[in-house]
Amino acid sequence: MAASSNAEQTQLQDMEEEDAGMEEREMESDEEEEEEEGMGVENSDDEEDDSSEDEKENEAEIQRLEEQLSINAFDYNCHVDLIKLLKQEGELLRLRKARQKMSELFPLTEEIWLDWLKDEIRLTEEEPNREKVYELFERAIKDYICPEIWLEYAQYSIGGMGSPGGIDKVRAIFERAVTAVGLHMTKGQTVWEAYREFENAILSTVQPPPGRIPTREEQELLKTQLERIHTLFRRQLAIPLMDMEATYAEYEEWSEHGVAETVKHQYKKALQQLEKCKSFEESLLVAETPKLSEYQAYIEFELKEGDPARIQITFERALAENCLVPDMWTKYNTYLDRQLKIKDLVISTHERAVRNCPWTMGLWKSYLLALERHGADHQTVSDVFEKALNAGFIQATDYVEIWQAYLDYLRRRVDFSKESSKELEELRGAFSRSLDYMKQDVEERFGESGDPSCIIMQIWARIEALHCKNIQKARELWDNIMTKGNAKFANMWLEYYNLERAYGDPVHCRKALHRAVQCTSDYPEHVCEVLLTFERVEGSLEDWDVAVQKTETRLNRVNEQRAKVAEKEANLARQEEDRAEQRRKAKSEKKTQKKFQHGSRAGEKRKAEQDDYQDEWNEDSATKRPRGNGDHTTDEYMETETGLHGRNAPPGFKPGNKKAPVQRPDDDKPELRNDNTSVFVSNLAYTLEEPEEKLRTLFETCGPVKQIRPIFSNKGTFKGYGYVQFESLVSVNEALKLDRREVEGRPMFVSPCVDKNKNPDFKVFKYNTSMEKHKIFISGLPFSCTKEQLEEICKDHGTIKEVRLVTYRSGKPKGLAYVEFADESQASQAVLKLDGIEVEGNKISVAISNPPRRSAVDKPLDMMPRQTFGSRGRGRTQLSLLPRSLHRQNPPGSKVENGTGAGTAAAAENSSGETKPLSNSDFAKMLLNK
Repeated sequence: MAASSNAEQTQLQDMEEEDAGMEEREMESDEEEEEEEGMGVENSDDEEDDSSEDEKENEAEIQRLEEQLSINAFDYNCHVDLIKLLKQEGELLRLRKARQKMSELFPLTEEIWLDWLKDEIRLTEEEPNREKVYELFERAIKDYICPEIWLEYAQYSIGGMGSPGGIDKVRAIFERAVTAVGLHMTKGQTVWEAYREFENAILSTVQPPPGRIPTREEQELLKTQLERIHTLFRRQLAIPLMDMEATYAEYEEWSEHGVAETVKHQYKKALQQLEKCKSFEESLLVAETPKLSEYQAYIEFELKEGDPARIQITFERALAENCLVPDMWTKYNTYLDRQLKIKDLVISTHERAVRNCPWTMGLWKSYLLALERHGADHQTVSDVFEKALNAGFIQATDYVEIWQAYLDYLRRRVDFSKESSKELEELRGAFSRSLDYMKQDVEERFGESGDPSCIIMQIWARIEALHCKNIQKARELWDNIMTKGNAKFANMWLEYYNLERAYGDPVHCRKALHRAVQCTSDYPEHVCEVLLTFERVEGSLEDWDVAVQKTETRLNRVNEQRAKVAEKEANLARQEEDRAEQRRKAKSEKKTQKKFQHGSRAGEKRKAEQDDYQDEWNEDSATKRPRGNGDHTTDEYMETETGLHGRNAPPGFKPGNKKAPVQRPDDDKPELRNDNTSVFVSNLAYTLEEPEEKLRTLFETCGPVKQIRPIFSNKGTFKGYGYVQFESLVSVNEALKLDRREVEGRPMFVSPCVDKNKNPDFKVFKYNTSMEKHKIFISGLPFSCTKEQLEEICKDHGTIKEVRLVTYRSGKPKGLAYVEFADESQASQAVLKLDGIEVEGNKISVAISNPPRRSAVDKPLDMMPRQTFGSRGRGRTQLSLLPRSLHRQNPPGSKVENGTGAGTAAAAENSSGETKPLSNSDFAKMLLNK
């Protein structure tokens, strides 16, 4: 190997010196010509200076890229840029090293492999170095199933057919090629044709010259070679391939005895199969990359057809263009695991899957299971697990699951019939290491362990108790579990109690239940009941008395605490109601006083007031509409059309009108006012000139507009919102698409027009609190960043469905944005590649969109039934004064997690069986009884 390496270096140096000599001769020739023309020397010096400057800049960039890769070796784009620059500069040794390093970390695309292979073929034309190129081809065909690479491999092998066994080697490579890609419906034909051309070339060498009678040996060789070509034609014509009619015509012309009936039959079957698949192939031809949905439909079709070879090639074609889609790899692996079960194919595909999507824990987990299922040695499984730990999962829980998979594997290796063994010690060491890993590595990175219920420790404790008969170790582990914040949960204590019941003794069972009664805060009634049941079955009278005393003491204390909390909440609610009532009274007094002053002006004629007009757009529906997009933003509240003092501006009233507004002839027709065909428009600038004309221009693109009603104050100024009514319901959906459209520097809000009095539960926007794995949240953006710039930054990492810059109501940017990708794998890849990069000098943060839970003030509180608001209507903070202890009771038949239901809430009923509204005195009696 060392000698070969030295020979390569010598050859590369010779090539570089030869290139340098040629460049020097060319430069000398150019200089002579320039001197003859009387103008050359200075220009040549300038060109040399420019070339030298370019070389220095390129070298500096190469060093920068190499330094960046030393910090983060998994920067894919950095690898690509370095290889491109090294090839441009002719740094052959460094180029080979860079490609080698990249191929160890990532599967390379077809283009990168072909570029590398062609360079190596040019550099290693000598016979002794052909094996190195063969090794490189073997690595290339493992990353993806690519017809072009197989074709290049076969053609390169033809160059060595003169060596001993060369022809057999070429045939072996062609056979592997047609097995791997011969079923590729659009590109497989080229491999078959190349194979037949090779055999035809061999045929020409075994045919005797014209006029000479061949010997018996030559006749045998000729017959064998003709049969090989016949066989290739028959095999190809039995496969559905594009343009197979031309192949059939070629076979008819080539064959001296015509086409056999069996071949015709197979050919017709292939044509029928081609007809079935043609629609899928045509959809792939017209679709844009990566054609994921088209491939998924194709795969579903092939799975129903049930041909394993065709299913495999269809999966491979899909993965060549969708290599970063974990779900596609998972589906392929599942098929191979459950259907084909071929060890080499299964293991290699699992390995390719984790190389393409290393951040996906599920792929690593199924890889470990496949290795164990096919009998891989222990060292191989352990090495794969260590690679999984370094893969960079995006959730803390992923590390818990991969540790569980590995610990399950180690447990299955242990022979528990032996008191002590190497495998058992390894299992215990792995459990201990997993706990340290969660505490040190996972918590430091994510701020959480990912295993709050200590599932790993629970499994370890059960193994120690069940298999190792070491109940003392199990108790130590459960003590550790309880110290991690789990002592307040009833289900954790009951899990421990069940362990003691199965493998311990009554003393420790009783001790566990006594501790549970003292510590449990979520369902103390349940653990108290379990303790009493245990003493009924196991305990003495003294044990029973102690249990009754402890449970009564604990439940009394719990009820006292609940009553105090309920009383405190009730007091807060009453105080808030009092404050709200005071505000309403003050507002009413101010309103009355203003009316009195307005009506007592002497000598003035009564002016037209807004009370003279009927509210045409549901005056009582002046409510606040929550708006939200399901992301990290808070709810935005907007007014409706109610004007000053709750009145509406008169119909036809416009800013600046000093005279009484002119009533439009259509305004008094109720049939023209239809909420179903209307939208509510808000967040417009107060200074918007001619708002009616402006809104008409904006919304006429959505459909015919029947009426536009901008809302004005008493002073005639525009209030920034209004209503647009269309002639058709279809136009409403189009109008809603204009939501957030910028109008004079502000985002315009467009929402459905709904009367909240008639539909009190209606919400236009719902606050999403679940993780949106296909969407990323970007913070720290410069305020000058535009939507187009952000699309340019993100487009290399997947298909972008939507980009939204978060702004204030005024339209000013917040430096936040959401980018929605086609699927979650693209979003995950974008997080890995974009987090921490600089945009116009700002270091941005990128994460999967995970909206926070609403704060307590936004959560719905326990409210009385909607129809019992009272005389004042529904107050803004109208709370139920029912004590929390009563609210905790569950309705009949309901189940409580970790236990049974605690009973039903008490309610006062009248003689007809209907529930009466509870008064304040009723509440007070409840509190006193508690």
